[in-house]
Amino acid sequence: MTITENDLKMKKPSNRRDFISFLGKATLGAVLVPPFLESCGNHNNQISHRPLTEEEINDLKKLVIEGLPPTDIDDVVLARGLDSDVLIRWGTPINESETFGFNNDFTCFIPIEEGVEDDGLLWVNHEYVDTLFITGYNRSTDPRPRKKEDVDREMKEVGGSIIRVKKIDGKWTFIPDDPLNRRIDGKTEIPFAWPEPIMGKRSAIGTLSNCSGGITPWGTILTCEENYEDFYGHAPGDFSAGYEVGRTWTGWDEVYPYPSEHYGWVVEVDPFTGEAKKHVSLGRCSHECATLKRLEDGRIVAYTGDDQKNEHIYKFISSKPDSLEEGTLYVADTENGIWLSLDYESQPILQKHFSSQTEVLIRLRYAAKLLGATPQNRPEDIEIDPLTGHIFIALTNNKPKKDYHGEILKIKERDGCYDALEFEAETLIAGGKETDFSCPDNLAFDMSGNLWFTCDMSSGDMNNLLKPQYWPFKNNSLHVLIRHGEDAGKIIRVVSAPIQAELTGPWFSPDNKTLFLSVQHPGEKTNDLDHPTSTWPHDGDNIPKPSVITIEGPLLDKLNRLQELVEG
Repeated sequence: MTITENDLKMKKPSNRRDFISFLGKATLGAVLVPPFLESCGNHNNQISHRPLTEEEINDLKKLVIEGLPPTDIDDVVLARGLDSDVLIRWGTPINESETFGFNNDFTCFIPIEEGVEDDGLLWVNHEYVDTLFITGYNRSTDPRPRKKEDVDREMKEVGGSIIRVKKIDGKWTFIPDDPLNRRIDGKTEIPFAWPEPIMGKRSAIGTLSNCSGGITPWGTILTCEENYEDFYGHAPGDFSAGYEVGRTWTGWDEVYPYPSEHYGWVVEVDPFTGEAKKHVSLGRCSHECATLKRLEDGRIVAYTGDDQKNEHIYKFISSKPDSLEEGTLYVADTENGIWLSLDYESQPILQKHFSSQTEVLIRLRYAAKLLGATPQNRPEDIEIDPLTGHIFIALTNNKPKKDYHGEILKIKERDGCYDALEFEAETLIAGGKETDFSCPDNLAFDMSGNLWFTCDMSSGDMNNLLKPQYWPFKNNSLHVLIRHGEDAGKIIRVVSAPIQAELTGPWFSPDNKTLFLSVQHPGEKTNDLDHPTSTWPHDGDNIPKPSVITIEGPLLDKLNRLQELVEG
């Protein structure tokens, strides 16, 4: 089914009151202390809820909630009442031998000790490389094959960083040379958590294309391998129509012919030891995130989306408590509201085309299409709404289908049971000029249940007179959908990114006073290092640097406490 922008507009509630009713709201008077929703960048289990003083209440009530207009300024631009600091930049040494990687994405804060709010480990994904900045290789003009020493250097820039961060004198600070600082990268050997070998191997070399992620109830990180084909191509039999490539744009496969089947998995990492494993049970595709919910009996439900045009939404239900290694994977038929089992033993059509459950999981996209799963418009982040329990899914766009601005999809599991196999799906809100955002990507919820989301317009679309659909939105940005009070139903822009950058990985600190946020690929369209298209973060050497920033201020405080201010 093709969904156009006009179709999405027709499905929107007619006014703000109807929209808030459609969105769902907590019971009046309830204090939002959400359950531990193990997910991609929104909640953690250390939420602090100190009562506000009368003076704090009065000060916050006086603060007007006011968003930003679109901007094309080469800087991080913030709404009134917010301030930001750069926490760490690409290339910063984190220990004697390793540096902070390139193109940071998902962030996740893990306290050093339970109950500690201002000292912990920050996991940061590193999604992909821009070879021009790292090794000077211009893939448009330089000869192939690639040099081994250059590829080796680039392989150290992807994966993830684990860094110690601490609040010192009221400011979040990176702690260099801490014993817990380490890198997981494109050369790290990582075993498969699966009883059978994958392409004859029990482990893979490296993790890469690490986009979004999640956390587990037992305190480990989930980092998701997305566009693996950029590094090692598609494998024969993947059947991902429209995305087959001859040679990769990085050329890594020319130096290291590792199997493509070793990538495209959800990787679990222990942030305190660095031990990692790839979860075959969740299938192989361009995973955007892995969003977990622990059921009352301890079993785990994991939601994940395949971030490509016309790919699918998946749900894994474990068969054992606190495990991601055994269970059943399902794919969504959103037209009929059914989760379709990808179990080899119970699906004759899968038995006809595949030899085993392992092959089904490796060729996940083909298997999903054989079952009749609904093609989606680039499923990206997935989060669980703490006010209603509904599943929110960012569908970024699908230009061939004339869906330029995307939507946020809402799934209501039957009877509110996350292990149900039936559901209702409907558009929560669509992007476009009326809502003043385009291409939703990462989602997060604050302490009051307001929905924060980033936007992912491509660098070639932004500020391009030849792309009139995107021209009004200017740079990518971070928005908030307000859930309470006189502003309920409004969507405001609170942060605007530098030129050609994308804001990713929003994650709130345990006390909810700080938002960690990645600024990814500023100056992405640079073709000449002497004339970069961005110089953010403007630290004097005229080279743009992906970085993690912290955002604080009274506006963040007010939004986090908005439910209390309205209802109390």
